[in-house]
Amino acid sequence: MPVLTVSRQFGAGGRTLGKRVAEQMSYPLVDENIVQMIAERAKVSQNWVRSIEKEAGGSLLKFISYVVPKRYVAQILDDTRGYMDEEVYVNTLYEVINELAREGDCVIVGRGGQYILRDNPAARHVLLVSDLEHRINFMMEHYRLREDQAKTVVRVREKRRVNLYRKFGREDYNDPHLYEMVLNMSKISMDKAVELVCQLLQ
Repeated sequence: MPVLTVSRQFGAGGRTLGKRVAEQMSYPLVDENIVQMIAERAKVSQNWVRSIEKEAGGSLLKFISYVVPKRYVAQILDDTRGYMDEEVYVNTLYEVINELAREGDCVIVGRGGQYILRDNPAARHVLLVSDLEHRINFMMEHYRLREDQAKTVVRVREKRRVNLYRKFGREDYNDPHLYEMVLNMSKISMDKAVELVCQLLQ
């Protein structure tokens, strides 16, 4: 019952690859729908979860965590109301991804799956990289963005990715030793990448 984690430099095509592999292997795809899973587990809104992901490592969340003591939060919450900060987000993310991995046969895109499941013998970890020009062109082609929009999206989302991994205490996210397979999407086609990853799972 293998589980695949797909990590990527933003714009390298990780979401596209994850979707195609999931379809070919008849596995469920865990991507943006994990936001709903985390929100339900933590009893907060999906918007709250997205704001945590967007601001991960930011000064605003650090300020909020500093001025709102955990003991006060515990006093004002009950079983029907939730709370979320970066620590709660990371802990809940660990819970959700580990539960998905226990069920097996799924594809998890992003969100530090390679760290959370690093000791899971059934997990296979793939990293997609490509040069900046290729990533910008990929975003323009697949998401119909202008060049300036694509450049901004790649820059902002890559920074968000780095901030999230720092919440795991890790800065080695591009270290090839973390993965069974590293694919340079500047060098191979998406079709070939899907073929290779499916072979890895089989």
